[in-house]
Amino acid sequence: MSRSRARLADYLTADALEGVPHAFSTREPLPPGAISPGAPLVLVKQVHGVDVIHATGPFGGDLPEADALVTDEPGLFVGIVTADCAPVLFADREAGVVGAAHSGWRGAFAGVLENTVSAMVELGARPERMVAAIGPTIAAASYEVDEAFRERFLAADPANARWFEPGEPGHYQFDLPAYVAHGLATAGVGKVHDLARDTYAESDLFHSYRRSTHRDQATGGRQTSVIGLP
Repeated sequence: MSRSRARLADYLTADALEGVPHAFSTREPLPPGAISPGAPLVLVKQVHGVDVIHATGPFGGDLPEADALVTDEPGLFVGIVTADCAPVLFADREAGVVGAAHSGWRGAFAGVLENTVSAMVELGARPERMVAAIGPTIAAASYEVDEAFRERFLAADPANARWFEPGEPGHYQFDLPAYVAHGLATAGVGKVHDLARDTYAESDLFHSYRRSTHRDQATGGRQTSVIGLP
């Protein structure tokens, strides 16, 4: 896994996705036309699930429920919104296939990342050629969970203990970005790039649902992560 700092202006980019139009927003909205002026952006109604949609154009009417999108349509952008969960952008440059996944602990635990890889393979991508970039996400130092949370992971696989560090009595610090990166590697993704930005700690740059809850503030703020084909 590659960890490096992304360029930070009005939005962030991942070096591993160089040449593929993409962006991870900060707490400020993406500037109009910042990525590809006039290109349509397809979003979904996210439900912390594992469904993936193959987007071929903008949706008419209500947004479908899903937590990831893939596309092989040039000029079409797919995106997801997050505020602590991991936004993951995918690309297989050779196949001309990209994807975006919303991966909180529920989705990562249930298989949304593996499903996204499989959906890209159906469009001609190959996992070993894929690059996946993990955008701004709540980091382990900021993500306290209780014993019941940890036990759920250990019941599925005792090796999941590696993603938890002891914290306050009866509590642990959960490393969501590392868990997501492991899931991507297990799915065969050739290169994983973690921007290593903590949504909770970097309050001047990012919205955080957990931080807002702790501070009794409004929790509606979100980052947007988008990717498309030229």
